Amino acid sequence: MKDNLNYGIIGNCKSAALISKHGSLDWCCLPEFDSSSVFAKLLDEKIGGSFGVIVADDYEISQTYITDTCILKTRFASEANIFEILDFMPRYKKENGEYYAPPEVIRYFKLIKGQPKFKINYDPKLEYAVGKTSTYVKTHFIVSLTDKGRYDTLFLYTDFDKEAVVNGEELTLKADGFFRFGYNEKLFEPSISIMNLELERTKVYWLNWMQRTPSYKNYNAEISRSALTLKLLSYEKTGAVLAAATTSLPETIGEVRNWDYRFCWIRDASMVIKVVSQLGHKRMAKRYLKFIVDLIPHKDEKLQIMYGINGEKKLTEKKLDHLSGYMNSKPVRIGNAAYSQRQNDIYGILMDVIHQQLVKFEMDVENGEELWTITKGIVWVVDKHWQEADKGIWEFRTEDRHFTFSKVLCWVAVDRAIKVAKILGKTHKLEKWQPLEAEIKKDILDKAWNEDVQSFTQSYGSTDLDASTLLMEPYGFIDAKDPKYMYTVKAIEKELSNDGLLYRYKNKDDFGLPSSSFTICTFWFINSLYKIGETQKAKKLFDQLLSYSNHLGLFSEDIDFETKRLLGNFPQAYSHLALIETAINLSNITDEESILESLEH
Repeated sequence: MKDNLNYGIIGNCKSAALISKHGSLDWCCLPEFDSSSVFAKLLDEKIGGSFGVIVADDYEISQTYITDTCILKTRFASEANIFEILDFMPRYKKENGEYYAPPEVIRYFKLIKGQPKFKINYDPKLEYAVGKTSTYVKTHFIVSLTDKGRYDTLFLYTDFDKEAVVNGEELTLKADGFFRFGYNEKLFEPSISIMNLELERTKVYWLNWMQRTPSYKNYNAEISRSALTLKLLSYEKTGAVLAAATTSLPETIGEVRNWDYRFCWIRDASMVIKVVSQLGHKRMAKRYLKFIVDLIPHKDEKLQIMYGINGEKKLTEKKLDHLSGYMNSKPVRIGNAAYSQRQNDIYGILMDVIHQQLVKFEMDVENGEELWTITKGIVWVVDKHWQEADKGIWEFRTEDRHFTFSKVLCWVAVDRAIKVAKILGKTHKLEKWQPLEAEIKKDILDKAWNEDVQSFTQSYGSTDLDASTLLMEPYGFIDAKDPKYMYTVKAIEKELSNDGLLYRYKNKDDFGLPSSSFTICTFWFINSLYKIGETQKAKKLFDQLLSYSNHLGLFSEDIDFETKRLLGNFPQAYSHLALIETAINLSNITDEESILESLEH
């Protein structure tokens, strides 16, 4: 099998951890998603630190999730001995209605057969493995500390022999056992019965969450896993939604497109919220809207493209030069300098979500007056700035351009604001907003269409194609059967498709021509084929794309054109929200449609 990001994610909407298909915990940041790592083998094989399980060569190892949960099950089976590790981060509702989600991981070892033997490689490296981490055995726990001059500790509780664990000696599983590591010292020493209770409570939480998600005739398992993954990338404390759980996984092995994605991009998060609210998860949508409302305290304050998960506005970017990077792909970055960029599309993205919430949940949205204030403020900003160039959806770090996608989303902002005004009975705004909407639309139709290439192009006056123009139809700017949209889909297929996978664009950016496909663009393309009536081709390409996921159905940001291996930060919210949208569309294809289309062709 291709070398791949064969990891499962566990989490509790406070932080997350990645566990390899062999049961090694190779990435975890505590106490929160964007805290420094306590295990980072993912970013440096030698010094990053991991929590591994070593068994004899005759064991077959397999991995799956317990159905409809985020509890990861890694099964170790030989002829005589079988055991499972159930990995999870506790999350459940307490009697007072609040959620219990401590910054800790439980590894529950379940005996199935025989008396399995294994060794533990417990090697935490605090603070991104800067400096030295020392681990000591105490009476009730194992503690790890760093010498980096700040008070940072990791506590490990277990019912196995603590000295044997730390020394990597052989252990025998005669009954169920556990490891529980976390940021805080426990007030009461954990026991196997308590760990089992935590497991069951967490399982019930996820089953209940999934029960509120509709089921579909086709692709239901893929939709469910993607929905759970999006939930794992949401941050309970503020309502923020992360782009991904990792930093610096490269878009191309050995190159420098390595970014920290443990932040909340307004665009990514708003698209996620739009999808999960369609799946009926009202609370998640309302919490995200509150996050946005809280970010905009003043009417004249501009919206950044991204924020820290606790609302931080300054996300200073720096390099961790002591880490070798994923598969030696330097640099490893924390922070993200893109926070200071201007991207005019975010206003339309956000207005689309505000409008959808008002339609979906009628007037049951809290902060209605604040949302109306934000709506008016967004139109004011768009009116003042829509004619200006920006960095665009792909965050070009070179000169600003008049990107088609940014212009379309400026139109979306005004279009949705008009709809919101009608819903709220504020129709006096229409006489000013409707001419603005018409002006922006005419500008796009005049300047973004290129007659020579018979397509809408990446930016005004350009001949370059860009997958983001495929979103002109889903956002309601143009009809799917409009010849200009159909020509654009076909031109993009010819120019940007490579064996069914899409380039975002092919023109040189700051780092040269990409050698990997941006996963969400392929989903957009498949959706556009479906919309213009090529349903069978869409379904074929969708099934092919699904086969490129990892063993658990998870996607990262990118896919290598040649090897089909997953690349980029992982798991990627963008990819999974687009998977859900596409799967729902394709699950609606009827047998009659399939027969008719095959007859037409």
